[in-house]
Amino acid sequence: MIELVGVSKNYGTKQALKGLNLTIKQGEIFGFLGHNGAGKSTTIKSLVSIIQPSSGSIKVDGLELSENRQAIKQKIAYVPDTPDIFLQLTAGEYWDLIGAAYELDETQKQTRLSELASLFDMLSHQDETLASFSHGMRQKTIIIGALLPDPDVWILDEPLQGLDPQAAFDLKQMMKAHAAKGKTVIFSTHALDTAQQLCDQLAILKKGELIYNGSVDNLLAQSPDESLEAIYLKMAGRQSDTQLLERIEGETNE
Repeated sequence: MIELVGVSKNYGTKQALKGLNLTIKQGEIFGFLGHNGAGKSTTIKSLVSIIQPSSGSIKVDGLELSENRQAIKQKIAYVPDTPDIFLQLTAGEYWDLIGAAYELDETQKQTRLSELASLFDMLSHQDETLASFSHGMRQKTIIIGALLPDPDVWILDEPLQGLDPQAAFDLKQMMKAHAAKGKTVIFSTHALDTAQQLCDQLAILKKGELIYNGSVDNLLAQSPDESLEAIYLKMAGRQSDTQLLERIEGETNE
């Protein structure tokens, strides 16, 4: 179980997170929704110790994250919000780096790596650099590396971005299977249909504040005649400027 209590993050005078309180249970897929700049990536980076909260507490299985970073990191798979990292390495070198960081048994590592690389159609690209890859291939490389140790908690920041339909489908199936084993999947997304399809629980953030925490079904029950998109935009968005949209469209068609 992961617990966030009063988690805030300040960047100078800007408050990116404002007293976030959340409980994420084992065996569930937990999704973060919110507009750009809402605080999703800041929350995720706090969960994996890339940034330190300005105040508040994060616990993983009862352990205080700030006091047990290394032990907790061994329990977590992390996919960042960009795959543009370690571009000078080949895919194989990157996966070796991950294996060494997690001190994986070489035989077990190679078996799982072969399975993951085959699934994501990356076996034939092990000797190519990440710099030579498309965005989607880099994303696959990072995902394979994250899932290689098979830790209990998956924390994935926009993991489906750039993936081809087959890879996206396969990753979603893996996320479901991981949660079904009683483990935890946390991910952020802008795709409302993906959130509706996958999430057991949702957190919706707006300007660093938690404005909804609960199931998709409970959210939809608040306005039975409206779509998830309509409900979400009322909560987290702003009303579209219809006149401005019409003016832009008119200018485009001239």
